[in-house]
Amino acid sequence: MDSHLSFESPAAPPHKVVVGTVERALRDRSAEGEAAGVLVGTALNDDDAEFIEYWCVQVGTRAVSGSPLLGLAGLCLGHAARRFGRLSDEALALVESLAARAEADSTDVDGRALDGYDDVRSFLHLW
Repeated sequence: MDSHLSFESPAAPPHKVVVGTVERALRDRSAEGEAAGVLVGTALNDDDAEFIEYWCVQVGTRAVSGSPLLGLAGLCLGHAARRFGRLSDEALALVESLAARAEADSTDVDGRALDGYDDVRSFLHLW
């Protein structure tokens, strides 16, 4: 049997879908899986940098401790930094905060926040 890892890059959904899906996941953790796909598709394929950043910040500041969306928000901000070459001061502070939380307690924020932090430092030549 041939097994291998594959990477899927979900398409960027319409903004209305992103807003509805993310808001639902922030109220109901059972929707986190769907929101994760939407957030990744948006970060990788949407051309509206401000929209991407806004929703990553919303997720990164509003998701509950232990939610996989926290680490993902940091990772997606790293994608945005790579794609657009900039982040707001608020987003930069959030990436740093999520990475510090992940380093302190991986049950609070998962390690993807550290990957996002590394991407931000690398692509924006910070810290």
